[in-house]
Amino acid sequence: MAKLTKLTSRITAVLTLSVIAFFFFMTVFGKKESFSIAENRKLADIPEVSLDGLYDGSDVDQLGYYVTDHFAGREEWISAKTIMQAELSEQIVNGIYIGKDRLLDAEVSLRTPASVNADIFSRYAENYDGTVYFAAIPSSSGVYGDLLQARGISRSDSQQITAFYEFLSNDIRKIDAYNILKMLNENYIYYRTDTKWTTYGAYCVYKTVIQKLGFLPTLYDKYSIQHITDDFRGNLYKKVLSAKVKPDIIDIYSYPDGAEVLSCEKTTNSGDTVESELYDLDMLDSSDMYSVFLGESAPLIKIRTSVKNDKKLLVIKDSYADCFIPFLIQHYSEIAVVSPEDMQKELSEYININDYSQTLFMFGVENLGNRSNLEKIIERN
Repeated sequence: MAKLTKLTSRITAVLTLSVIAFFFFMTVFGKKESFSIAENRKLADIPEVSLDGLYDGSDVDQLGYYVTDHFAGREEWISAKTIMQAELSEQIVNGIYIGKDRLLDAEVSLRTPASVNADIFSRYAENYDGTVYFAAIPSSSGVYGDLLQARGISRSDSQQITAFYEFLSNDIRKIDAYNILKMLNENYIYYRTDTKWTTYGAYCVYKTVIQKLGFLPTLYDKYSIQHITDDFRGNLYKKVLSAKVKPDIIDIYSYPDGAEVLSCEKTTNSGDTVESELYDLDMLDSSDMYSVFLGESAPLIKIRTSVKNDKKLLVIKDSYADCFIPFLIQHYSEIAVVSPEDMQKELSEYININDYSQTLFMFGVENLGNRSNLEKIIERN
């Protein structure tokens, strides 16, 4: 019996060392990727080791990041870890709630309150000759927040938006997107694996927004809807790599009998102008499928249409608005789309805001706490 126990221990030790040696070999000598498509992020580069860096520990930390990012089978380990934690009833992994049918951001209470940046938009309105509208869009955590509240996570997107609107100037016309979406939450209005709304969710809010802007909405049955992929995995999936929730569908809406896009031009930070498209289907082969809407990011996009009413709209937005913009094509001869996140200069370096009689701000509430991005829309003294 003792001999059998000793033999078993030796076999276990040999197997354990073999597994360790295998993963060490694969980690050191295996093919290294510079970018993780599944997580949509750049992986750590191997650091240049120095005596000073080893002494103060900084090189050790960098080597740790490098090994962690390039460990053999890393993505499979993350996925397995997520499955194990979910099976052990740990429904929140890496700050993401893993439900039966969807993923949700469980760290909503850690966001910077949107209201602290309301002054930026009020200052914009003071220096603008036209009419300003604001549509603050709740995240999926806001609309499906009941799942999180059961776990003691409070401060809903509804409260955030209400407080934010209260701090905005009275000159800005506020649009209630939250209650529209909350009422329709039995429908496919938010992606299961991303914080953002689906194209249908955007359409539901478009009907109210466009009436506030002075137009009748295009009827739903006028659109031709194309399912361009059923394999979209969004920003929540990329944090946990959980296959428990099935991938999402991305739809694009077209109006065959409506107005056409005559030109779509992007302005880069270097001042160059390049031709673009409203939909970039090549992005379906990238790590960021959602960028099929408007294509790769740019500080300014100008869209000219066949609408003959000389009405021009300026949209200042984050990525929530990307799938919303196409619905505006039927109403304006020109739409300028500005992304503060992608701007490296002041807004006036890209566009004269007073060339547009209306400005629509459209931001997800989760992004309204980022002051450094938002401040780019006001002139620096």
